[in-house]
Amino acid sequence: MSAPRLTRVTGALAEARPMPRAALYELARVGRRGLLGEIIRVKGDTATLQVYEDTAGLETGEPVEPTGSPLTAQLGPGLLGAIVDGVGRPLSRLAEAMGDFIRPGTAADTLDAAARWSFTPALGPGNAVAGGDVLGTVPERAGFEHRILVPPGVAGVIESLRAGSYTVGDSIGSLKDGTPLALAHRWPVRRPRPIGARLGDDRPLVTGQRVFDLLFPAAEGGSVAVPGGFGTGKTIIEQSLAKYADADIVVYVGCGERGNEMAELLHEFPKLLDDRSGRPLMDRTVMVVNTSNMPVAAREASVYLGITIAEYFRDMGYRVALLADSLSRWAEALREISARLAEMPGEEGYPTYLATRMGQFFERAGRVTAAGRPERGGSLTVVAAISPPGGDLSEPVTQATLRVTGALWALDPGLAQQRQFPAVDWSTSYSLYADQVAGWFAAEAGADWPELRRGALELLRRGRELREIAGLVGPDALQEADRHTLESARIVQELVLGQSAYDPNDARSSLRKTYRLVGLALALHRRALAAAARGARIEPGELGPIRRALAAVRESAPDDVDARAAVAERLLEGLAGGAR
Repeated sequence: MSAPRLTRVTGALAEARPMPRAALYELARVGRRGLLGEIIRVKGDTATLQVYEDTAGLETGEPVEPTGSPLTAQLGPGLLGAIVDGVGRPLSRLAEAMGDFIRPGTAADTLDAAARWSFTPALGPGNAVAGGDVLGTVPERAGFEHRILVPPGVAGVIESLRAGSYTVGDSIGSLKDGTPLALAHRWPVRRPRPIGARLGDDRPLVTGQRVFDLLFPAAEGGSVAVPGGFGTGKTIIEQSLAKYADADIVVYVGCGERGNEMAELLHEFPKLLDDRSGRPLMDRTVMVVNTSNMPVAAREASVYLGITIAEYFRDMGYRVALLADSLSRWAEALREISARLAEMPGEEGYPTYLATRMGQFFERAGRVTAAGRPERGGSLTVVAAISPPGGDLSEPVTQATLRVTGALWALDPGLAQQRQFPAVDWSTSYSLYADQVAGWFAAEAGADWPELRRGALELLRRGRELREIAGLVGPDALQEADRHTLESARIVQELVLGQSAYDPNDARSSLRKTYRLVGLALALHRRALAAAARGARIEPGELGPIRRALAAVRESAPDDVDARAAVAERLLEGLAGGAR
């Protein structure tokens, strides 16, 4: 049989024949330069490939060489701190070897083959093992224990397992059937890694951002959509989550973002310090980078690579946050590939399987009991930014995402223009996890946390209504109680929900600070309404000191929260003659 050759090239798509034994999603080397491609359709002996690299210069008749395996992620020590492209090539090592531009057809393993790691076994010869069991540990970064796992699908009895210094390619032992054991293994990125059991969504992912923790909490192991137009702060929110969220590991996927934005991120991110350990944030971060000028096919690969890496750390028993920015670029890549395949288009030209792909992706999130022994829990929380054209949340990508996610953090350009950050629209956003995690917040922050959340949401809703009325008839036409409600809603918006990323004491808000702030703001509202009901008037000058006291609570260090809150409480007691 003759060797397969290219018969057609159109953009990122190429066709080759004869390939009678081609498998769906099998990788192949395309053309004389050996460009990396993936088979996405098989018809007879003709295979259609999406090429992950620039196809400029490809000619019909050039050879195609199937590899016999799908796109896989290399998983093992050395992932933390890594910056890789959409197919897992390490950008820093490639830059050292060939400069700022990757040569077409370049192949490189994610993990450094020369790096040596000190392995300490947890099991010995004669122990029966199965996929997911912990063989031993490697101290990868300060304070982080990398657990070496039996690859899923591998089982047997240990013949040998040796302590020592190894590279990721060395054998650290073997099973009695001859299967070698190593520090690293590979896993197909499109296939979810197996788990032991799924756990409930009754624990929150504490983000350190008051508007999320208080009003729209995310569950640990949940999924969140963050749609917003240009300039609404999606990237800043994801960076804040990476730095302050209660996660052990962060996997950041830049999917089709602007090159200058990604360059700035790569320049600034390594300088950030972990709020908990004081060490560089990159010590617990993996970055997958795919800019908008890269081939569109690689965007899909980058998303699947990122979530596979996140699942690997989840299987070790860690809490992992996957931050994807943005899924709209991935959907646009699907649309472009689908159009070149001449598939039947769906709404706005997106493929009809858009919702299915979104569902398959988000279903890989979850809080689980990991497969294997010893028993351990882990979680994978997915927070995905979306860039709807014109900020229209009714467009297909946003709607497909909302069907499969548990929380919506909708960003409002109007709030961003008012310098309200995070610019979360509380009238549109929601969380399906709020009732499930309410008990945890009540136990950890305060018994009346659920009541404070409901009170804040109702006050914000009523405040928006009154602003619209005041815009028509003027604020002087409002009754005294309504004017107090309008002012109280403004205080909640500005002093409780607003946060400054530049203030070291306000960039991350502890649950205690959030609890005291919202409690004081709602207490002020109740006293103002009580004063209005008995005909007492609160002068604007009386509110000034209270606003400053609340601002002092917001800007306080964690150890000073209660002391400054006590000052605000004393001012509240004297408001309008002690009205309650």
